[in-house]
Amino acid sequence: MAVGTTIFALSSGPGKAGVAVIRVSGPVARSVMAAMAAPEVADRRVAFRRIVHPQTGALLDRAVVVFFAGPKSETGEDVVEFQGHGGRAVVRAILDALATIPGCRMAEPGEFARRAFHNGKLNLVEVESLADLVDAETDAQRRLALASGGQLTALYDEWRTRLIEVAALTEAAIDFSDEGDVSAASFEAARRAAAPLADDVARHLDDGHRGEILRDGFRVALLGAPNAGKSSLLNALARRDAAIVSEDAGTTRDVIEVRLDLDGYPVIVSDTAGIREADGRIEQEGIRRSLSAARDANLTLWLSELGLDSPPKEISRETLLAVRTKTDLDLPNQAVAPGSDLAISTKSGAGLGELVSAITRRAADALSQSADMPAVARARHRALLEQARASLGDFLTGSADELELRAEDVRRAAHALGRITGRVDVEDVLDQIFSRFCIGK
Repeated sequence: MAVGTTIFALSSGPGKAGVAVIRVSGPVARSVMAAMAAPEVADRRVAFRRIVHPQTGALLDRAVVVFFAGPKSETGEDVVEFQGHGGRAVVRAILDALATIPGCRMAEPGEFARRAFHNGKLNLVEVESLADLVDAETDAQRRLALASGGQLTALYDEWRTRLIEVAALTEAAIDFSDEGDVSAASFEAARRAAAPLADDVARHLDDGHRGEILRDGFRVALLGAPNAGKSSLLNALARRDAAIVSEDAGTTRDVIEVRLDLDGYPVIVSDTAGIREADGRIEQEGIRRSLSAARDANLTLWLSELGLDSPPKEISRETLLAVRTKTDLDLPNQAVAPGSDLAISTKSGAGLGELVSAITRRAADALSQSADMPAVARARHRALLEQARASLGDFLTGSADELELRAEDVRRAAHALGRITGRVDVEDVLDQIFSRFCIGK
């Protein structure tokens, strides 16, 4: 990022109707406002202005102008917004005019958030939650993104503060190592403070990967023998012809996915190749992918026309739901096994409501958030939390005679937590030591 560069970007897309918001952030944002929307708008005020070309003075638009002086702005820099008409010609004219101002250029993807991070307005968790909020497709994903930005930041900062206290007590034990009783008491106090923190981290990690599943989607795999009704069910759930339906066995060769919003939860349903003894290598590969999809799924629906077919042993019974299909067929001479959990007909629609409700309940059970402990939001967070937990475990179980190693355990745990939010600063530990123990060295 070039120092002193002012960036501008279109925040909302142009169109025949509506408003286009063009944001400008950086050192010459105030000059941009003066050149294109005089008279100048006061800080945190809204005004209606004529927007003109900075060189020719030609009228470009009449728009609402908002100014935020740094550092009390979204990016920490001076920011001016032009909220004008959404026509493509209007937007193009304003963007072209901005490009003529020295020191101005178009923003790169994510650069506003990046500047906000570098200026201390957002931490890494908040940046990631902002991206998740933009990408949210369901209400549950929206709630997770909003919770991640606030609750997780507060939680990880609180844990890091507690770790700094543990580190300070451990460093004091080292500094007073020539006074045995004082050193031992300080280190014991450090371990007493670290034990409940280790329990909190472990409980946070033991969340069934709810946050990651909620971000990526609750996966449902449709498995069964050829012609069991998998593709027909996929189309019924998607309410469109997402998969080819044919009586010819082996029509589905690859995994076909559709995304659903069930009561606010993101659900990905996968149609797979029919499970049978196959000779062709292409169909065998399709069956292998079917079983792989079942292993990766949070819920597997085993479809059977009569409820007589048994699912493969590779499928976990804990995530299995047996569904009898084609109940509209009149098969009086055929025995129907009573082991099915549900019975449906995609032709008549019978039982589909109950099946959707069952899938929604499974998704809700897997994804519902705990009131007192937010879920881990990303795999990156989980990996760093695992590092912190391992280091805390080493600190609690390692030898008390190796205080330097125990101090390193705490340092590694604090560093891992700091990397989650982007706050890694050894001065925090030094400040805590000096303020608590007044060690003048």
